[in-house]
Amino acid sequence: MLFSGKALSVQMLDNGIAELKFDLEGESVNKFNRLTVSEFSDALNAIEKASDIKGLLLTSGKSVFIVGADITEFGGAFSAGPEGIAELMNKNNENINRLEDLPFPTAVAINGYALGGGFEVCLGCDFRVMGDKAKVGLPEVKLGLIPGWGGTVRLPRVVGVDVAAEWIAAGKEQRPDAALAAHAVDAVVATENLKDAALKLLGRAIAGELDYQERRANKKSPIPLNDTEALMAFFTTKAFVGQQAGRNYPSPVNAVTSIEQGYKVGREEALKIEQQQFIASAQTDTAKSLVGLFLNDQKVSKVAKGWEKKSDKDIERAAVLGAGIMGGGIAYQSAYKGTPIKMKDIAQDGIDLGLKEAGKLLTKLVDRGRMTPAKMAETLNRIEPTLSYDGFGDVDIVVEAVVENPKVKHAVLKEVETKVSEDTVIASNTSTISIDSLAEPLSRPENFLGMHFFNPVHKMPLVEVIRGEKTSETAVARVVAYANKMGKKAIVVRDCPGFLVNRVLFPYFAGFAMLVRDGADFQQVDKVMERWGWPMGPAYLMDVVGIDTGVHAEKVMAEGFPTRMGKTFTAASDVMYEAGRYGQKNGKGFYVYEEDKKGRPKKVVTEEVYDLLKPHVADRREFEIDEIIERMMVPMATELARCLEEGIVDSPAEADMALIYGIGFPPFRGGIFAWLDSVGLDNFVKMAEKYSDLGELYQPTEGMREMVANGKTYYGDK
Repeated sequence: MLFSGKALSVQMLDNGIAELKFDLEGESVNKFNRLTVSEFSDALNAIEKASDIKGLLLTSGKSVFIVGADITEFGGAFSAGPEGIAELMNKNNENINRLEDLPFPTAVAINGYALGGGFEVCLGCDFRVMGDKAKVGLPEVKLGLIPGWGGTVRLPRVVGVDVAAEWIAAGKEQRPDAALAAHAVDAVVATENLKDAALKLLGRAIAGELDYQERRANKKSPIPLNDTEALMAFFTTKAFVGQQAGRNYPSPVNAVTSIEQGYKVGREEALKIEQQQFIASAQTDTAKSLVGLFLNDQKVSKVAKGWEKKSDKDIERAAVLGAGIMGGGIAYQSAYKGTPIKMKDIAQDGIDLGLKEAGKLLTKLVDRGRMTPAKMAETLNRIEPTLSYDGFGDVDIVVEAVVENPKVKHAVLKEVETKVSEDTVIASNTSTISIDSLAEPLSRPENFLGMHFFNPVHKMPLVEVIRGEKTSETAVARVVAYANKMGKKAIVVRDCPGFLVNRVLFPYFAGFAMLVRDGADFQQVDKVMERWGWPMGPAYLMDVVGIDTGVHAEKVMAEGFPTRMGKTFTAASDVMYEAGRYGQKNGKGFYVYEEDKKGRPKKVVTEEVYDLLKPHVADRREFEIDEIIERMMVPMATELARCLEEGIVDSPAEADMALIYGIGFPPFRGGIFAWLDSVGLDNFVKMAEKYSDLGELYQPTEGMREMVANGKTYYGDK
C-alpha cells in the first residue's frame, strides 16, 4: 500500500500499475470535500515518489465514482470573498494538473455518477472508460456557478467547443451513448467488466500502442480555431445560451465566456481565466440562492427520510377514490414507481378519463425512448380500475381525490372507512379544506390526514402531508414513506385552511385583486412579475389553475381568515367567474386561448375583458414597477412568516422549498425567507408599512418586528 487514508488509497496491482481508489469513509458517495482534496494531494506525493509505477488507474470503492464537490463547504468559502473562493479551488486544480502531468499514462474507470469535480478529475486522465449504467456531466450552472477545476478548459479540448459549451451551459447529465459519441470517453462496457477494460486500455498505452502524450499536448495547448471560426462559434453560442438561460441566470454565459477567453492560450492561462469567471459567478445573488436551495433540498430530504424510518410498514397496495385527471395522475405516479393501485370512481366515464390520463403520460415516455412498450404495459397493469370497493380490505392506503366539496368528501370518507381494514391509512387530496373538519365523521381520525398533490401530479414534485389534531405519528410516517416511494418531495405541515402553500398563495392573489381594483392593467402586472422571476404572472396563473377553482378556494380561505382574506369589493376573478370565463379549461379567462402550431394553448388578449372589468375597477393607469412588486410580494411574505410563527411549518428551509416545489417561486431568489434575508428584514418592514392602509395582509408580524429589533435573520449565517 503506497498510501492509505480516510478518503482514498493507493496500492500496486500487477504489471507496474498502481490503483488510486476513492472511497470516502462514512459516506455513501464520494465527494471532493476538504479531506478528499487534502488526501488526493498526499496520494499524489506518494505516487510521484514511487519509482516503479508504469501506469495509474483511478477507481471508486462506492457504487458511484465522484458526485462532485461538497456543497456544504461553499458557504464559508464564498462569504470570504474572492480570496476565500480561490483558496477553495486552487488545491484541487493543482492536484488535477499534477495528475495530468505524471510521467506515465493514466486511466479512469467511471462507475455510476461522475459529476462536476468528479468528471473534471476524469478529464485530467489520459483515458476514460465508462460503465454502461454510469453518467457524466458538469452541472455547476444549476448552482449558479461554472466548472472550477478545469471543466471549461479540458472539455472543449476533448470534445470540441460546440459540444462542450452545450454540455456545460445546459448542466445535464450525459448517458454513456452520448458521452461515447462526443468522444468524452474512450469506451463503454458493462459495469462488471469496467476495471478489466480500463486495465487493458492502460496496458496498451504502457506498451506504446496508444499515444497518451499527444492527448496531453492537445489538452494543454490552445484550441486550433481561426478567428473566423471562433467568432461564429462563440457569438452564436453566447446569444443562444443567454436567451435560454435568461437574465437572472448569468452562469451559463459566464461558462461560455471562460471557454471563449481561454481557447487561445495554454492550460495555465486558461485555468486562471476559468477561476476569474468562477469567482464572478460565485459572488452573484443567484449562486447564493441556488446553493442555499441545494442545501435546503438536502434538509427536506433528510427530514422526509427521518419520517420514513419511523414507518412501521411499507405501503404495498394503494387505492385512489375519484379517477379523472387528478386521480389518473396519482394512479400513474404510484404505478410508475412500482406500487399497485386501485382506481375507483362512481362512473365509467371517470374511470375512462383516469386511464386515458395514465396512458397518455406513459405513451409520452415510450415515444421519447425512456420506456419500452413492455414496461408501459407492466405499469398499466399495476392500475386496477374499479367501480366497487372489492378488495379494499387489503389496501394499505386510500387517497381520496373527489370533488372539493366538504359534504361530498364527508360522505365518501365515512363510507370508505367501513370498507378498509382498521389499520388502513386514509388521506385526502384536499387543497384547502381543514383536515380536522374532514375528520369529524370518522371513527378512526388517528388514521386520517391530508396528502395534497399539486397538478399536474407527474410534474409537480411537492406533496403536502397535513397532520390533523388527532392524526397519529404512524399515519404521518407511512404517508411520507409512500410519497418518498412515489418520487415526491414530502413536507409535513399542520392543519389550517389552505395548509401552507395555498394559504400563502391566496394573499398573493389578494394583492393582485387590489392592484386591478385600483386601476392596474392585469397585463402589466403579469409582465412585471414574470420579469421578477415567476414562471407566469398572477392573471395567467389563475387561468391555468382555473378561475372557478380559485374562486371556490378563495371563499374557503376567507372563511378561515376573515380579517385578512375576506374582501369588501368585487375582485377581477369574481368578474371572470360570473362571466363564465374559467381560464384554460374552457378557453377563456383573463386571456383567450388558441392552439399554436404544436397544439399548445397560446394566450391572446381581447378588449372584452377590460369591458367586463370596467364597472368594478378604477380608471386604468400605469403603476411603478417597484410598487407592483411590493404590493404583490408583501402579503405572501407576511403570511408565510405567520405560518412559521404558528408552527404550521417547522423551518424556513421547508417553507421556502414548499413554494419552490409547489408553485414555482423563482429559484434564483432562494425562496421567500431567503429573499427577506437578502433585502433585509428592516427594509421589508418599511416597505410593508407604506401600504398599511391596504389592510392586515400588509402588516408585518410581531415576530418579524422582534427579529428586526434583535438583528436576526431567517437563515442566520448560512
